[in-house]
Amino acid sequence: MILKHARILVVDDEPDVLFAFKLLLKSEVREVVTEKNPELLLSLLRQQHFDAVMLDMNYRSGQATGNEGFYWLGRIREYDPTTAVILITAYGDVRTAVRALKAGATDFLLKPWHNEQLLQTLAAALQPKTGSKSGVTSKKVVGPAAATALLGESAAMQEVRAIIEKVAPTEANVLLLGENGTGKELVAKSLHEQSRRAARPFVAADVAALSEGLFESELFGHTKGAFTDAQASRVGRFEAATGGTLFLDEIGNIGLPQQAKLLTALQNRQVVPVGSNTPVPVDIRLLSATNAPLHALVARGDFRQDLMYRLNTVELTLPPLRERGDDVWLLARHFAQVYAARNQRPAPEFAPATLRKLRQHAWPGNVRELQHAVERAVILGSGPVLGPEDFSFRHPESAHDSAAAAPATTVAENPLPLLEIEKNTIQQALERHQGNLTKAAKELGLTRTALYRRLDKHDI
Repeated sequence: MILKHARILVVDDEPDVLFAFKLLLKSEVREVVTEKNPELLLSLLRQQHFDAVMLDMNYRSGQATGNEGFYWLGRIREYDPTTAVILITAYGDVRTAVRALKAGATDFLLKPWHNEQLLQTLAAALQPKTGSKSGVTSKKVVGPAAATALLGESAAMQEVRAIIEKVAPTEANVLLLGENGTGKELVAKSLHEQSRRAARPFVAADVAALSEGLFESELFGHTKGAFTDAQASRVGRFEAATGGTLFLDEIGNIGLPQQAKLLTALQNRQVVPVGSNTPVPVDIRLLSATNAPLHALVARGDFRQDLMYRLNTVELTLPPLRERGDDVWLLARHFAQVYAARNQRPAPEFAPATLRKLRQHAWPGNVRELQHAVERAVILGSGPVLGPEDFSFRHPESAHDSAAAAPATTVAENPLPLLEIEKNTIQQALERHQGNLTKAAKELGLTRTALYRRLDKHDI
């Protein structure tokens, strides 16, 4: 029965393989989504909760090392360590299987597979972990990713934890505010995992990334034939989250027409799939997040006040890293241990001068920027102690202040490599739009997916 309620994501660059998976699983699981481009994997995970990911190990690099699969396995584990991941490949041996399991894979499957074996493997991967020999399921605890967001001894973080402890067991809708990189989605997961709905789905949607035409289809679902590409009926995020938690990210960036539709669904506690006239009742707890100044948007008439009241039964603002004092050191040491273990290296120490440098930096990208900086230092550092030279970032002052204070120079006077020019351009666009990825991507002429790839490339 566990398969019948599961949502499965299959990532493989061979269309025939994806078709075979779809054909086999569509009658066995609640939903199966296929994708041939692994670059879109994290975007799909952000948009929807999947109980398991079937992940190919080799893509179009022309090599059968499996390194691509291990890379994407690491990214999945970093995003959500609780997702079951089954690696699939045509080039398998015992050493590869052992390495896959050590890297965090739930299981390992060889091509060509036997259908019965595949279903058994998938069912086993979806079984809940037991907490004792008696087989009683242990109480769900906050996962490593969510725990990272709550690390810190500063007064600001103690207040955040106190609010979460009070609010999580209730049914209150929570609005998470704060700059990009402060951990809003991870806090949302923590609220879910400490709630009475923890055993039910946590479904996330980046609503700012949904076009006006897709908004209703993605959130409310659609029937077969409702529009040109609707080749099959699809459950929307609201219905998928029934009994659990729905997390709507970047809620401040949707237009007034979408706000009206969202408000109607929340007021009526039901949705009407596109192409249908039959309402579907939904039972969700709503968590939402934005880095936009929502109260100012309401004052300007750009965001509905009645919708905001629906969203913010409790309002929780996450502090930027620059206001968290010595939490920078605690988080830096934590990330150093995580990435040292991941790369099979001893955990490095931090020189006193390095800690001072980290403490003085403004961290415009907040915890996410610190995480990438420490990962890079752990990988590139040459010794057991990380020195100040292992961390290179812009001056602790904000980019805006630095630009204003710096004397004007021409390209000829101070030539920059193309990659640095690209990085600076992206950072400036983000600053102009106060971290709003949708608006920055539009200004740069990029899709949000393309912008995400460049943020990862430049460690922004």
